[in-house]
Amino acid sequence: MSVRQLCSALRRPSWRVMASLGTCGRGLRALATETGSAQDLKPSNYGQPLFPSHPHLVRPHELTPGIPADEYERRRRSLMDNLPSDSVVVLVAAPIKYMSGSASYKFRQSSDFWYLTGFEEPESAVILEKVSNSRGYRMTLFSSGKDSAKEKWEGARWTSFEDVLAIFKADNALPIHAFPSQLKSLASIYSNIYIDLPNASTKRSPRTVRSLLRYLSPSAQSRSEYESVVDSLSIPRRQPLAPLVAKLRSIKSECEQRVMRSAADISGHAFAKTMRFTQPGVSESAVAAHFEYLCSLSGSQRLAYVPVVASGPNALIIHYTSNNQVVQEGELILMDAGCEYNGYASDITRTYPASGNFTSAQRDLYTAVLTAQKALIGLCTEVASLSLHELHRRSCDLLRVELNQLGFRLHTGDLERALYPHFLSHPIGIDLHESANSDRGEQLKAGMVITIEPGIYVPPVPQFPKSFHNMGIRIEDEVLVGKEHPIILSVAAPKEIVDVEGACQGLLGLQQF
Repeated sequence: MSVRQLCSALRRPSWRVMASLGTCGRGLRALATETGSAQDLKPSNYGQPLFPSHPHLVRPHELTPGIPADEYERRRRSLMDNLPSDSVVVLVAAPIKYMSGSASYKFRQSSDFWYLTGFEEPESAVILEKVSNSRGYRMTLFSSGKDSAKEKWEGARWTSFEDVLAIFKADNALPIHAFPSQLKSLASIYSNIYIDLPNASTKRSPRTVRSLLRYLSPSAQSRSEYESVVDSLSIPRRQPLAPLVAKLRSIKSECEQRVMRSAADISGHAFAKTMRFTQPGVSESAVAAHFEYLCSLSGSQRLAYVPVVASGPNALIIHYTSNNQVVQEGELILMDAGCEYNGYASDITRTYPASGNFTSAQRDLYTAVLTAQKALIGLCTEVASLSLHELHRRSCDLLRVELNQLGFRLHTGDLERALYPHFLSHPIGIDLHESANSDRGEQLKAGMVITIEPGIYVPPVPQFPKSFHNMGIRIEDEVLVGKEHPIILSVAAPKEIVDVEGACQGLLGLQQF
């Protein structure tokens, strides 16, 4: 992409850039600016943004921004259709986490729970029973319900049971304190209980079950009642749920692809402007803060992870997140950052010169990594029939060729142990790393979204050319695997040398903010 093309793309409304991904939902620009047809309901009556209260974020047919209510129904139906008869699925919400005392972190819902329900409130749970009705399952959603006393202080953070039935399409809506007794009752009926528990594979799993129930209903049940529920779950009938949901999550729907493109666009635009902002003398923390500010300004709810802003030799630390030193003249900045937008993560890495221009050695090493990365992206197709393991082996081969051309005399193990110690790729979606239940040996399929992130990190040792000492360069994109052609979701972040230097020098017509 040329400087002119990139500049045009960065100025263009995101929904036009994303047109090739289909027509499901609205693009980023429309979500951020359209307010005319409906007025916000203030204060909201719901525990999360919904169309009646947040029409600027959620369309009438959507349950969460960008994801239609029908898609959540399809997800649940797909899960239940693949289970044996006489099965029940149990999921619980994420716990509230505290920074100190009563000061809590911003709540983020459990990923699998949100994927299947779209329900964003803490202290909630869902039970899906496989039954022989037209829907194929029965859904009971447990939540806190309305609390006028709490709402006086905190606003409407809870949805009424009536709205849970009407909006979230539950067959039953019950208070959360009823969850343990309902779970105990159903556990005695069904032969297959699909549930995930913390550390469930350890010998302490009964204790984790008990902790789970106390978290959901700390004062509603006696000790003996807890023990009986624990006994009902600590049996061979219990099956892990996460691998089944991971299989569904691995293939992104058209709507998910569009939300992920929007997340990548927000992050990519922030990268371009942060390159312009960065200059010698600025702190790494200021660079990170600038990126986060730009993402928030564009509608991001949070960062997807603690960003890496590594200047100079700090880039040799793969997960450098201290971000507490000062950028010096002539250094490279390795920035690994991404926002979370409407439930989906983005993950991009760019390496750029603090002074606006690559030196000759920096340019040579950057070109080596970029050449390998572009070749690897071209292999991200279903017809290529490659797995992540095979892609990683290709990355080692490509980088070895490029480095030899630069005068590196590599011995066995030099590349993998010293210069390129990390894996090439990971799946990404609702979670930054959707790899806990993925198989790196599985062939890529159309609809998967993965990262491609080769890197070279040259320590100051005599066996490597001195001109490259203390350079760390990584280039990472999010790639939507296609049948025959990949789609780079993170295309808005400058990557070609002419575009990176153009962004740093302000030649793309962009301001810092």
